[in-house]
Amino acid sequence: MHYKNTKDISFSASKKFNNLLTWFKSKNSKVIIALSGGVDSALVALAARQALGRKNVLTVTANYKTLANEELEVAKKIAKEIDVDHIMIEYNELENQNFVKNDNLRCFHCRNELADNLLKVAKEKKFDLIVDGSQIDDLDDYRPGLIALREKGISSPLMETGLNKIEIRYLAKINNLSVYDKPSNSCLASRIPHGSEVTTIKLKRIESCESWIKQNLKLRNIRVRDHGDLARIEVEKDELGKVLDPELIPQLINVIKGHGFKFVTLDLEGYRSNKNDHPINYDIKLKV
Repeated sequence: MHYKNTKDISFSASKKFNNLLTWFKSKNSKVIIALSGGVDSALVALAARQALGRKNVLTVTANYKTLANEELEVAKKIAKEIDVDHIMIEYNELENQNFVKNDNLRCFHCRNELADNLLKVAKEKKFDLIVDGSQIDDLDDYRPGLIALREKGISSPLMETGLNKIEIRYLAKINNLSVYDKPSNSCLASRIPHGSEVTTIKLKRIESCESWIKQNLKLRNIRVRDHGDLARIEVEKDELGKVLDPELIPQLINVIKGHGFKFVTLDLEGYRSNKNDHPINYDIKLKV
């Protein structure tokens, strides 16, 4: 969608947000929101809180051992900001061999297991509706996880009301959500190429390397892709110079090699979504 100016964004976003509130009100149901720590699910939680009231909303964050701890802490912060009940559930995706083998359906198996655990919470707490933060722009990416969520009855109200990322960030900002400009993130397993097994060692070294780079190079959007002996660093194109600081390069190399990598590379194409790494050939078509 193209906007001529901020006024256009404001008009479109406000109209869709009202539709989002109506969406929740029309369900007339207690709702569980899968709260990931990102801006999308934060806006869903905010809308549910406004539409249904605090007692009818429960946010749930899953610690499935492949998310960075930073994401879990942000989710807790968001729940406090919005003033909603929040619980953390724990399970280990690395016990799921379909996930660990890391083929092109890894995300399907991840979301399928997440849905099963959310359904358990819903049954225990007597909640009838479960929603996530998927939004309309996600349909442009390779996301087999969306199919898993649909098959288990998880709804995506942002998608159903046509909200896109620009509008979501705008709405988050005017509603004073601290994550309005937080870079998109994904589980640490997304840094491991398909066909290479997901292991605890790989996940921990990826998280440690990314954390060091964020703190010491003052970067917000960073990926360390794990190619076995080789670490491939991705940052935004306009921040490549920060990684090439002659004074920091020796430290950076020592840190990354200290986590078991033999080679350290900087991707000159800059950060980009993994969507171009995967052919979009769904056997099941996603319906909005």
